[in-house]
Amino acid sequence: MKSGVRMIIVAAPSGAGKSSFVDRITRELPILVDTVTYTTRAMREGESEGMPYHFVSREKFQELVEKGFFVEWAEVHTNLYGTPLHQLEDAWALNKVIIMDVDVQGAATFKAKYPDAATVFILPPSIEELRRRVERRDKGRTQNLEVRMANASREIARAHEFDHQLVNDDFERSYNEFKKLVESLVRAS
Repeated sequence: MKSGVRMIIVAAPSGAGKSSFVDRITRELPILVDTVTYTTRAMREGESEGMPYHFVSREKFQELVEKGFFVEWAEVHTNLYGTPLHQLEDAWALNKVIIMDVDVQGAATFKAKYPDAATVFILPPSIEELRRRVERRDKGRTQNLEVRMANASREIARAHEFDHQLVNDDFERSYNEFKKLVESLVRAS
């Protein structure tokens, strides 16, 4: 299957559903490859090394930055996140399409480096619903909740900068809309 785009960048505020969408679509469409980001944040319940991140110390992360290991990295919610360049190159060598979920800042960096990338912004139905989702996901133990909500408001204000936007108000319906969009991007010539 020939792909239309080499990279699809998915951004959304924390808790809007971007990781769930990307995880599911990579299982359903074998042409898609998600990157495994490196982060300095603590592991959450149910996570493990490499799923969904490579968890490293701040010192190790800085060493990797100095070596030019990351194509892009940023500080988000007081933690560092970075995407390894070799993962992009490896996927493209296999004629795969990269799909990744990143923050708004990362999306802008990737779009500047790869202008042919397609960008998708997933919106929550409201900031109040986003707060409820984050609290439910983290079982009421969310660190930096107010920082996350303030960042979410700033990110939502930039949704218009993306090629495509969709509201995740009902997971199944919204996911199906997302999947149709991704399939059309992958097939586009």
